[in-house]
Amino acid sequence: MDDMAETAEERGGAGGALDRRAELSEFLRTRRARLKPEDVGLPEFGRHRRVPGLRREELAQLAGVSVAYYTRLEQGNGRNVSAEVLDAIARALRLSDAEHAHLSHLAKPKQHKKKQAARTEQVRGPLRQLLDTMDGVPAYITGGRSDILVWNRMAAAVFGDWAELPPQERNWARLVFLRPEYRDLFVEWDQKAYDMVSFLRMAAGCHPDDPRLAALVGELSLKSEEFRRLWAAHDVKEKSYGVKRLMHPLVGELTLNFESFRLTDGTEQSLTTYSAEPGSPSAEALRLLASWGTDATRAGKNSTAPKG
Repeated sequence: MDDMAETAEERGGAGGALDRRAELSEFLRTRRARLKPEDVGLPEFGRHRRVPGLRREELAQLAGVSVAYYTRLEQGNGRNVSAEVLDAIARALRLSDAEHAHLSHLAKPKQHKKKQAARTEQVRGPLRQLLDTMDGVPAYITGGRSDILVWNRMAAAVFGDWAELPPQERNWARLVFLRPEYRDLFVEWDQKAYDMVSFLRMAAGCHPDDPRLAALVGELSLKSEEFRRLWAAHDVKEKSYGVKRLMHPLVGELTLNFESFRLTDGTEQSLTTYSAEPGSPSAEALRLLASWGTDATRAGKNSTAPKG
């Protein structure tokens, strides 16, 4: 791991692993706190409640389990809990599919080899070749910790030439929270930041023993107040497609559709591509950037184009 991440651990960041029991406890508590009795068809008794959202006994009633059983689960003791009980609790809490999966990962974690979780991710040669053939389409492959592993010429023209960064800095979470130029690049930076943290939460639920992921969370928690606030919310979600608005320093505003495809080769890597509506100003801007390639990034550093 890089020096900065090791420093984060030494200074009391994430340590060598995330505390799965604490994660389970806080996730259930925050999901329960966001629900009101009237949201789930329960009567509201009294105007003053000591806790926000549903009480534990109310949630246990909705899920059809004993209060003592649910209390043990919310205290982080998910041992021997059945999939059926988790399904019932997920329904009672009105969890999304992503939240339901996250709950299952925390309560009934799969066993992963720590050496496999910690090793550097590699991208297959044919995938690298595929990116090179996607002329005019910004595309890159990311790993399970949001590391940017490989990218093509158009991705560098749109997002910056990541080859100029040290390998350990080629990480979307670090770029979004620690580099000011990416705050300028994303018009809806707040949404990008939220999506980034929600992704890392999902990854942490799947791999709580991954030391590199834990170190990344520790580093960002130390260096970014916004990351700490979003991380404390325990929100999780998966976003495989959508629209991104960028303010490129050279060609101005870009509105791009993105698609993210999870690779099925067991690596937990994803391929993300961007495209513009045919005939749109953004499509013309992409063609212009394609003609410049990585030179667009260098020219943009000295550009006075308006920021978003």
